Amino acid sequence: MSAVQTLFDIDIEGDLLKLVAKGDWRAPNLGQIDGALRDFEDDSMGRDLLIDVSAVERMDTAGAMVLQRVLRACQTRGERSRIIGAAPPHAALLEQVGEHIVPCPVEPARGNAFVAMLNRLGQGAVEAYFASLEVLSFVGFALSSAARVMANPSRIRWTSVVYHMEEAGLNAVPIIGLMSFLIGAVVAFMGAKILRQFGAEIFTVELVGISVLREFGVLLAAILIAGRSGSAFTAQIGTMKIREEIDALRVLGLDPMEVLVLPRLFALVIMLPALAFLAAMLGLIGGGLVAWSSLGISPVLFITRMQETIVMSNFWAGIIKAPFFAFAIAIIGCFQGTEVKGSAESLGQRVTLSVVQALFLVILLDAFFAMFFLEIDF
Repeated sequence: MSAVQTLFDIDIEGDLLKLVAKGDWRAPNLGQIDGALRDFEDDSMGRDLLIDVSAVERMDTAGAMVLQRVLRACQTRGERSRIIGAAPPHAALLEQVGEHIVPCPVEPARGNAFVAMLNRLGQGAVEAYFASLEVLSFVGFALSSAARVMANPSRIRWTSVVYHMEEAGLNAVPIIGLMSFLIGAVVAFMGAKILRQFGAEIFTVELVGISVLREFGVLLAAILIAGRSGSAFTAQIGTMKIREEIDALRVLGLDPMEVLVLPRLFALVIMLPALAFLAAMLGLIGGGLVAWSSLGISPVLFITRMQETIVMSNFWAGIIKAPFFAFAIAIIGCFQGTEVKGSAESLGQRVTLSVVQALFLVILLDAFFAMFFLEIDF
């Protein structure tokens, strides 16, 4: 402490801090006071500072660097901050050092990589837990609003529902139809290539029929809708949140849940089963064309064998899942839209989260239904 008191004093002149440097400010002496000077830098950030070096007897480059570092202190000093009283040699040295000093260097993060990974995993788990609670709360709010509206059908905004049925459902028919047709063709082609090795090409019909009707049709439709319409729901509601249009709805006495969320929810729940049916039919057509062109299985034989070997439960197993997928996609899309904080960056993050979470829930629900149907032998 005596070295600190020997080399500098701290004083206050009105609203100015004053650091009076004195004695020998050369490298051998600076190690004793560097910690105290750094504490002073942290405590004095944002305040004007005068550094009086008139009593400094000796100074080298290290001393000049330390004084310049204290003066700049993350460049949060006011315009009145300066160094005064420097002798000509000291002033020249301070000026020369000041041109090269880098304020507030950012030290690279160091630490154990495994501990850092565990820390990130823990933070992610906590964030996922609270995000799940928020989504469940939103689901409960949406279900209660839907029950209230269904009890009084005159409150349903049918114009908005039909509009979103067209935007989210009807306009998605081309892309869903094309992708389903191609997936059915690919399944048939790969199945025929493998089954030909065992002389069982005819079973390509069962492979295409069961996989497309039970899984691929509805799953592909849900994935495309999650990427196309779920993200659109988030972007639309998020943009309204940024423009404070949702607050305007509340001022007008309108419930944003009834105006914005329920029409999208009803539209998707109505349209996704229809899209899943379309996807399944086009997938079968794509598989049937490949079977006809590659295996010589005529369309009549393809249809006849499907009727003989594939039970209707495979079709219903796919269609039953569609409303649940639609509910999950609409809820996640609308929830993430309401969570936008008011910037373009937040909007982009929420759109990305909407797609990722919707896809995750769709796959999770599909796995649940697969195990459930297996248990009940459906």
